[in-house]
Amino acid sequence: MTFGESITIGFKNYANFQGRSRRSGYWWWFLFTVLVSAAFNILSGDKDNFFSDLGSLASLALLLPSLAFGVRRLHDTNRSGWHLLYGLIPIAGFIMLLIWFVQDSDVEANRFGASPKPA
Repeated sequence: MTFGESITIGFKNYANFQGRSRRSGYWWWFLFTVLVSAAFNILSGDKDNFFSDLGSLASLALLLPSLAFGVRRLHDTNRSGWHLLYGLIPIAGFIMLLIWFVQDSDVEANRFGASPKPA
């Protein structure tokens, strides 16, 4: 999956918490959100201005598709999307989610659907 395809899928499946997402798609989307956030932080500087307000709106707009991508990525490793709540546990939760997000997909179909990897 390419960077552009991941962004397209992220916005097309804006609030789709069903199914599975490949590892590459999740990490491309993650990079996109980091780049958008960094761009608005650079443009706003240390001042409270138009760009900081626009950056806040962009972060809010990217929150739901980021959660959906995270849930679908957990589904791809045969875990419930509720495991995303482990991220609320300081340090340990972040480490657990990071390990799960970098794991390879289940090759076979699982309870969340068919594998998104081409055969």
